[in-house]
Order: sequence, then structure tokens, then C-alpha cells
Amino acid sequence: MNMIAPLPALATTPDTTPFVSIVIPALNEARYIAACITSLIGQWPEGAYEILVLDGGSVDATIGIVAELSASNSAIVLQSNPGRIQSSAMNLAARIAAPQATILIRADAHALYPVDFVQRCVRALLDNGATSVVVPMHTSARPKGLWQQAIAAAQSSRLGNGGAAHRVGARSGFVGHGHHAAFDRAFFCGIHGYDETFTHNEDAELDVRAIAAGGKIWMCAEAPVVYYPRDRLDDLARQYFRHGAGRARTLRKHHLSPRPRQMIPVLALFGCTAGVAIAPFAPAMASAVLLYPTTCLAWALVEALRRRDPRMIAAGAALMTMHLAWASGLVIGFARKSSRQ
Repeated sequence: MNMIAPLPALATTPDTTPFVSIVIPALNEARYIAACITSLIGQWPEGAYEILVLDGGSVDATIGIVAELSASNSAIVLQSNPGRIQSSAMNLAARIAAPQATILIRADAHALYPVDFVQRCVRALLDNGATSVVVPMHTSARPKGLWQQAIAAAQSSRLGNGGAAHRVGARSGFVGHGHHAAFDRAFFCGIHGYDETFTHNEDAELDVRAIAAGGKIWMCAEAPVVYYPRDRLDDLARQYFRHGAGRARTLRKHHLSPRPRQMIPVLALFGCTAGVAIAPFAPAMASAVLLYPTTCLAWALVEALRRRDPRMIAAGAALMTMHLAWASGLVIGFARKSSRQ
């Protein structure tokens, strides 16, 4: 991660400091929630912020961990999220946050935040006349997690993320979409928040509506977050399938077309499917589809050699899982809609 110059102290007084509600949607996040909350405590003047943890029905130790932290810090508030998903959590928080709160900070439980994250997001929101702020996401992994290491490497690569601005090379400025971090509460509520029928891709869908309503989205490149990805291939496949299906819903709802880079995984999926189908009849022709898995595995081998870490060979499997699951979700998402017409 690049070193970022320290942020000068924000000149505030009790009368000018906006009240900030930091919102953490959570569901079975016992392995990450304590570190996430701890990284956010004290990032804003005492008495001018709250940390709302919206739990969607965790069955692990998440609730107990948050309750223990809350007992020693009154700024931490644990609330139930009957809707379970992140979009429901954010909408609920926008309604129940402290009346004086004018800014919502969205913090994912699977992430860690730099010590000046909240201040940078608030300043970016106010100084640039933005209605929301997005930030870069740097994917990391725990030292002993083989698959998490591989998945993190795949998600951090251009082959894995397609060059999305919030994943690589982010620069501060107005953008069309990014990893959500901060909202002007009044504007967020004015466009009715997230569409709660979306379990995934709710952020991109909201950004389409926000821009259509005159909103401005600022990329704050100086406030990157560290995100911990899934640590199993089956969990990764389910996540990316839902991302692809969510993208299909966003495109349909707003009558948009996929971007060229989003069609590359679909071509890979169709190519692999066609290759398997014709293999018994034309094996020589079917062998052409080996170009895709060979490219993914070759990249993983190069990554393993570059890092001197043989575990990175598994990143090739992670890469293909992400591509094919996302493409399957997108295609099936469109097919389901078409079957109803």
C-alpha cells in the first residue's frame, strides 16, 4: 500500500462538527468484527459520532463480541437487522441513527480502516460538494489462509477485477461508481436509500439512481480500506454468482448495457461450455478453449514465482471461479427475466 501524507487536523468546534453515524452491517462476522470496530473507535471527536452495528441474525459469536465492546464504549450500539442483508442494514441505520447525524459512514465488517479514514471521508464529502464518497479497496489475507491468500491475489489483479477504479490505480475525483464509504444522510434518504430487493450489486444500482437525481460521487483515493475476501472456493463462487445476478438486475432495471470488460467473463463461460459440448465430436476444435484456463494458470504460476510462494498457484483456480461464477450469475439473471416475459 502506498504511503499517504498525514491529513492536517480538521478545524472543528462543538458547534461546527457534523455528527457522524458509522454503520457496520454484520452477519456471522466473529472472526473480523472486533478488529473492524476497534479500527474505527476514536476516529471522530467524542460525542460527535456513533457506531451502529446492524446484525442480520448471526449464529456465531458476533453478537456477544459486539455486546462486550458496547458495554465498555457507549458510542457502540448493537441493533437487530430483520432484513438481514447489507442494503436493509443501511436503510434501517438511515432511519434510526441519532437525529443530529448528517453523515453516514458505511463500514464493512470484513475490513480494516486507516486511522484517519472517517476524517478523510467527511472532509472529501464536505469539501467537494459531494453527496457520497467512495474509496479504494486493497484485498489482503491472513497469513495462514492458503485459499484466502490465493483469492486475495486474484481479486487484486487486473485479470480478476477488470481494472475497476476502486480496485486498482484509484485517483481522487468525481466518478460513477466505487466502494461505498460515506453518504450525505439527507440525500441518501431522499433517493430512498438502497433497493432492498438487491442482495448484491446494491451499491452500483444506488449510484445509477444517485447520479440521475443530481448526486455527485467523489473517489477519495487517500482513504483506502483493507478488505478480507472469502477463504473457500465454494463461498467465493456463491458470492460472485450473486454479484453477477445483481449486475444483471441493475442493467435490466435501468436499461443499461454491460461494459466491454464485463463481457469478457461471459465469453470465457460460453467458450468453455461450447468446448465441453463439442469435445466428443471435434476434439481438436474443442482444445482451443484451453487458452482460457491456460492463461489463468500461467498468470498464477508467474505470480507464485514473483512472490516466491507456491501457494499462489491456487490463485489460478480462484480467478476462474470468480470469472465463471460471475458470468453464470449474469447470464442466468438475464435468462430468468426473459422467461417471465
